[in-house]
Amino acid sequence: MENILCCKTIAHIHTDFPTKFGIPRQSGLIDTLKAQIIFEPEYRKPEAFRGLDGYSHLWLIWEFSASIRSSWFPTVRPPRLGGNQRMGVFATRSPFRPNPLGLSCVKLEQIALHTPQGPILHVSGADLMDNTPIYDIKPYLPYVDSHPEATGGFTETTQAHQLSVDFPQALLTQVPAHLQQALLAVLAHDPRPAYQKDPDRTYFLEFSDYEIGFTVDGTQLTVHQVKPRTGQA
Repeated sequence: MENILCCKTIAHIHTDFPTKFGIPRQSGLIDTLKAQIIFEPEYRKPEAFRGLDGYSHLWLIWEFSASIRSSWFPTVRPPRLGGNQRMGVFATRSPFRPNPLGLSCVKLEQIALHTPQGPILHVSGADLMDNTPIYDIKPYLPYVDSHPEATGGFTETTQAHQLSVDFPQALLTQVPAHLQQALLAVLAHDPRPAYQKDPDRTYFLEFSDYEIGFTVDGTQLTVHQVKPRTGQA
């Protein structure tokens, strides 16, 4: 008989990514990205956070809520390999898994215990879409969670490249100053799917309340357009 575990959503994370496009491929890659974790009413008890301020980083266990499928496959095509080679699903962090669970390590920046929305955790370095459900939060323990001698499988020979970003100042100033550094880092990490290399194609990244239009030619990314997202004007 199959065991069924019913996970309760304890919180939702709020990030600057309203869609999947452009989200960093791993947590911690862009530490200038800020996010807030807001808890469901049942879990807004200040005593549940006692001692949490002693930790610098947290593990988030969450749901790939935008990638849920009714079936799974034993192999997937990792973006790191250009989408051209299949690897076993358990050798990847693909969202298309037997159970749509994600695991991310984020930096705990601040705990705001007493707000109109209850306790809020301010974190950085998250790789989650806005409003992603969180199932659990656990402290990161350096003495057991850090393994400098660990090997990285196929990712060690397929390191992600970074792009040079040409973001004209007249366009950049349309983005609030507190978002500019994170946005530049997202663009430099190449938000395109690995298999898309058309230099004539204009891509559109939704970031916070803005839509960023850009092209990529080789290792050069050029921003051509910044406008409010639909419904955000």
